[in-house]
Order: sequence, then C-alpha cells, then structure tokens
Amino acid sequence: MTPVTWLLLPLSLVFRFTVFARRMLYRARLRPVARIDVPVVIVGNITVGGSGKTPLVLWMVEHLAAAGWRPGIVSRGYGGSVASSRDAPVEVTTGSDAREVGDEPLLLAHRARCPVWVGADRAHACRALRSAHPECDVLVLDDGLQHYGLARDVEIAVVDSRGFGNGFLFPAGPLREPVSRLREVDAIVRNGGDADGFAMRLEGREFVNLADPARAVDAAALGSKRVHAVAGIGEPARFFAHLESLGLEVMQHAFPDHHAYRAWELEFGDRLPVVMTEKDAVKCTAFAGAHLWMLPVRAELDPRFAPVLEEKLRATLQGKLRGPKAA
Repeated sequence: MTPVTWLLLPLSLVFRFTVFARRMLYRARLRPVARIDVPVVIVGNITVGGSGKTPLVLWMVEHLAAAGWRPGIVSRGYGGSVASSRDAPVEVTTGSDAREVGDEPLLLAHRARCPVWVGADRAHACRALRSAHPECDVLVLDDGLQHYGLARDVEIAVVDSRGFGNGFLFPAGPLREPVSRLREVDAIVRNGGDADGFAMRLEGREFVNLADPARAVDAAALGSKRVHAVAGIGEPARFFAHLESLGLEVMQHAFPDHHAYRAWELEFGDRLPVVMTEKDAVKCTAFAGAHLWMLPVRAELDPRFAPVLEEKLRATLQGKLRGPKAA
C-alpha cells in the first residue's frame, strides 16, 4: 500500500461502516423501500467509475424487446442537473441537453428504441415512466445497485478488466461496497473477461462522422492512420487499446469521466482525425466539424446469459420468487 492509502484507510473504514449501516436500515424496514408494479432489473457495479454498464443495458433492452417484452430505461442521469436536484423526473429524447439529463441517458435515448427517464429518485422516475408509458412491462436501471430505496427483482453486476484495485472501499480504494456483495447478485457480467461470470466484450469497427452522421467508414478510410483519441469515460485506456487493435496510431487525450467538452479542447493544431466514444460524441454535436468521428460499440454477451435473464423474469411474473429484493 502507498502512504496515501494508509492515510485514507480510516476514512475508508468509516465509509464501510456507513454502507453497512445504511443497508441494514433498509433491510430492517426502518427506511422506506419503494416497489414498482413491473419487474425491475438493476445493472450496476461495486466500483467507482464506468465498467460497461450502458452497453449492457442497450443489449438487454434490445434482447428483451425481441423476446416480446416492452422495456423502459431509468437512470439517475449522472453529470446532468437533474441528478443533482430533487426536481421531477424527466423523459430523455434525442433532443435533450446532456447538461440536464447526463451523457449516458442521452446516448441511451439515441440508441435504445424504448422510453428513457432520469431522476435523482429512481423510484419516482420509475413511476413517472410507467405513468407516461403504461405499456412498458419491465424496467432496466442503468446503475442503481446501491440505490436500496428501490426494490429490485434481478440484480446484474458488471465487472471490468480493472478488477477491484487494492480491495479497499472509497476513498482508500475504488470500491463502493465490499467484494462479498457480488455473492448476492443474480449474475456477474465480466467486461473483457470470462472468469466467475458471463463474458462480455465490446465490438465496434465503423466510425461515424459527427458533422455528417450518414457518413460511416472503417479505420483504413479515416484519411490518416495517426489519430487523436479523446475519451472522457471511466477507463480511457480500454478505448485507446480498442483503437490500436484496429491498426490506428493513437495520440491519447484522456478527460475526466462525464467531461463537458468545449470546442477548443478538441483542436490539436493539425488536420488529423479526432476520434471519440459515442458517450463523448453526444456532448460535441453542437460544434461538430468534419474532423470529428465517433466509434459506436455494441456489447456481445456469453450466449448463456440471455436464458438466465429470461428465466429470472419469468419466475418473477409467475410468483416463483419470494418477492423483490429490498436491500
């Protein structure tokens, strides 16, 4: 451990106790737990930062729709003003502002063919979605594993290649909850791996021009093998490595997760292409130039995962489970 880790360890122990006490309050019904009238599927993680939850949510709603369900998506909208206020939940459309609703929900609205709502109170957002779209018969939450004020029927935890770092809870380490929490979830999805769970990998080979979305090319047709790569995500290195696997020479520009870009930050004094994730791109369309490209990705899941998800949802509807998980 580093000296900084030792210094932060007492705070980490306090955080661990707070996490434990908070969950016990919900389990003892000393804090209210909201229940929704349709199955609720939580997609979350136990680490700070992104791990691939949003691509998995997109895969899930697409699969569920193909299987006859009518899904809806709920998110807090981290990074947007709605997430940091107690305002009423809002529906996210392709015309929404990322500064209000957050970048990931805006990406979901562009890609998912189902309603997307955001709100700091996830239960309130779920009810608002159901009121506006009563046809939705299953709700998928992008993040929310630690949102114990909302009962859930299925819990999916996403773990990426970074693992659990030093194994300590925040701020001495990257964990929101102890690793033991994973024993309680219904399925573990491994982004970039297949140990102890269902393997997931992100695939994307075609770049889309921000100024002209109808224009899509492969890496060889970008106009230069050397590119500037911009990433304001939880693990920028994963995006940079993906680009290199496509044969590109990458000049890396990592930004904080959920970064609000300004036009000058994407000007590097040359004419080389600038490529970014789709999550970054939804915040850059207002000043998109012909040199800006995004790389949409799709999740590919272990084929064993879909039957497990469907069976758990069927069991919920048939009353085979003892009831939604409260905490």
